[in-house]
Amino acid sequence: MPAILSVSTNPPPYTIEQRETEAVVRELFRESFPDIERMMQIFDNGQIKRRRFVVPKEWFEKEHSFEEKNDLYIEKSVKMGREAITQCLNNETFLKQELHESEIDAIFFVSSSGLATPTIDARIMNQLFFSPHTKRIPIWGLGCAGGAAGVSRAYEYCLAFPNAKVLVLCIELCSITFQRNDTRKSNLVGTSLFADGVACTLIAGDEVVKKESTNFQHRCVPFIKGTQSTLMPDSEDVMGWDVKNEGLHVIFSRDIPTIITNWLRPNLETFLNDQHLSMDEVTHFVAHPGGKKVLEAYEKALGFSQDMTTIPRQVLEEHGNMSSPTVLYVLKENMELTPQSGSVGIMTALGPGFSSELVHLEWRNMA
Repeated sequence: MPAILSVSTNPPPYTIEQRETEAVVRELFRESFPDIERMMQIFDNGQIKRRRFVVPKEWFEKEHSFEEKNDLYIEKSVKMGREAITQCLNNETFLKQELHESEIDAIFFVSSSGLATPTIDARIMNQLFFSPHTKRIPIWGLGCAGGAAGVSRAYEYCLAFPNAKVLVLCIELCSITFQRNDTRKSNLVGTSLFADGVACTLIAGDEVVKKESTNFQHRCVPFIKGTQSTLMPDSEDVMGWDVKNEGLHVIFSRDIPTIITNWLRPNLETFLNDQHLSMDEVTHFVAHPGGKKVLEAYEKALGFSQDMTTIPRQVLEEHGNMSSPTVLYVLKENMELTPQSGSVGIMTALGPGFSSELVHLEWRNMA
């Protein structure tokens, strides 16, 4: 059974307090929204204290072309992705000794906030010491669901190849998709939520876990026992991008919390039933925190107290919504708690499609 062995996060260099962002946005959108002061309440009500960006706040004061933004996406993604991989393979919290890039059999690269061909993973491989035969599986367009989907696809790869060591690398630089001249409310809401983030996780097949169990700091690690992908029919307008001459314009429906409340629970119940689990057995909720209203919708839909969403709330407060890497930030916090053997977790994330990705985790002692 494949297991998650290490996770790293690589926050960008510029930390901007939410109050600072609010001031910049108020000035930029003052003429576009006559009720700008009322609209600014989304910053106060979002439960985000600060976010991290790859650019300083002064960057947002000028117009930037799609080409300039995308060149910046490639440059920063290669640098931060390379660092995240190195940190993941050398993470002393989880590993007793470092692993070398040449041991990695496949890289699942997940991103939706920029374009690159060759993809970012190929550019990183040219700067590190990967085998030239490492398989590359870039995944684009899953947005916030991408982190959990990457873990799911890596799990399936390791089922097929139990001697494999696989990386899932998630990079999203949402800040540099900012559109100064987009006066839709959805753009204003997106500006209050989204941030930049990079995360990487190491997933290995069953044979690797057995052979190298002495290399892990914790005898108890999260094994992946099953996954479920779900697409809501005819829901393309719920979340995603409109690609225009100026770049990527956010699609962000106000109905997302309602959709979660009405759709997620039966979807999760189907998954739990397939996994022979009950809701009461879930002790770790490894959820992508899309925003305050999304977390509240999770609690309402699933009957959870705020205790179950403590870690997602903390990640949201300190980092904002980083799209695909966010759920790996939550995963890392859960793994650092060193749960007891037998603890059950559900990883969940929602994204464009509209879609859901669910992962059944169980902490178990290694053989």
